[in-house]
Amino acid sequence: MSRRRRSAALLSALVTAVAATAVATPSQAANPIITSIYTADPAPLVVGNTMYIHAGRDEAPTGGSNFVMREWHVLSSTDAANWTDNGARATIATFPWAGADAWAGEVEPRNGKYYWYTSINGNGAGWMNIGVAVGDSPLGPFTDAKGGPLISDSTANSSGLNIDPTVFVDDDGQAYMYWGGYWGPRAVRLASNMIDTVGPVVTPTGLTNYWEAPWMFKRNGLYYMMYAANDTSGCVTDSNYACQRYATASNPMGPWTHRGVVLGQVSSTTNHAGIVEFNGQWYIVYHNANAPGGGNFRRSVAVDRLYFNADGTIQPVVQTTTGPPPNPGGGGGGSGTNIAPSATASTSYVSSWESLAAINNGGTPANSQDRSNLAYGNWPQQGTQWIEYTWPTAQSINKSSVYWFDDNQGIDLPASCALEYWNGSQYVPVQLQSTCGVAGNVENVNTFTSAVNTTRLRLQITSRSGLSTGVLEWKAFRS
Repeated sequence: MSRRRRSAALLSALVTAVAATAVATPSQAANPIITSIYTADPAPLVVGNTMYIHAGRDEAPTGGSNFVMREWHVLSSTDAANWTDNGARATIATFPWAGADAWAGEVEPRNGKYYWYTSINGNGAGWMNIGVAVGDSPLGPFTDAKGGPLISDSTANSSGLNIDPTVFVDDDGQAYMYWGGYWGPRAVRLASNMIDTVGPVVTPTGLTNYWEAPWMFKRNGLYYMMYAANDTSGCVTDSNYACQRYATASNPMGPWTHRGVVLGQVSSTTNHAGIVEFNGQWYIVYHNANAPGGGNFRRSVAVDRLYFNADGTIQPVVQTTTGPPPNPGGGGGGSGTNIAPSATASTSYVSSWESLAAINNGGTPANSQDRSNLAYGNWPQQGTQWIEYTWPTAQSINKSSVYWFDDNQGIDLPASCALEYWNGSQYVPVQLQSTCGVAGNVENVNTFTSAVNTTRLRLQITSRSGLSTGVLEWKAFRS
């Protein structure tokens, strides 16, 4: 939960909240995205064609000088512009062992469940703890998954303030959690059950001027860590405020290399943000004090577009009052957005003189012999090889297309192909409306019988006898 340093000693225990009920309230496109209540510490999550934001609710009175937070809300949108408040989906009462303070959290899907990791004040010794609740959908209902803290002051090498968990599940299924305030970032591996830790808590290195509010994601094989900083070295002019810096690493546990500022100072003293890809576009969600009657303890969630440079660095975000334009993605029938460019590509084998980057670089081949925009090939391998796309969050996909490479020098059109997707534990076949196409000089469109929801899509390619195979462009379409 992002918070101001000078208010740390002022927080007092809050009364236990009763479970709240609310009617979903739609809001028109604008920033902040919801103004019927005050919301803070947003954590975005994409499931299928919907973006969810799990956020705390600020309830401080006008002129209040303290955080009053007793429940968490879920906001949702199918176009990233028009948002619905689905009401309180968890409260302090969700955790029977807790006392007060519904601070920042994040929801992570795994094994068909949704785990909500959050900062909460426990009863007894210690101050802020990290708890975890579980539900069957992003909207819950959520119940306490553990019966006590996942991380507390008694945890060896815990942070000076155990707040702001961000959880990330890597391609190999290993889950990681980062958290911490008061310049104390911490990291630990999570067990496959998502409610126990594995191994020691470590202190990551390279997060320059870290203060709080980490957010972790992966893009094109590179790990990104965004976090709040309040230094005056290019971040803010007044250290009571904060910016969002970021770092990258080739390993989820670091070491990290600082890259710069993503989001500059906002109108509230605290600055807490998350980044997510949705309908082929990247977004940043954050909070500010711009809603009517808003302030440092009456914050509101905003959404803006985020862009990457060709080298993977992030362009500084432009804060707007209008919010992003509607981005509904594609409709049914396979006419959706090509999301291959946002995926990380991998393969069983690529020739040293060919390029895996060819398959999702947006090229438009003139024919199967076209090398003008790179080509992927697996010579001299024969039999069945594969190429694969991985996304950081689950995508709803209902169509694929492939343009085959044929160099007439050992790489030829395949004998057959097949599409598979990861169902959370194994690869299973995609049911197609027709056979996977292998024709040359044409985009072979493969429409799914029904959309699949997955983080990984794999194309199996079987060669003709004595030959290898290649691809000029492979597309995957969001349903």
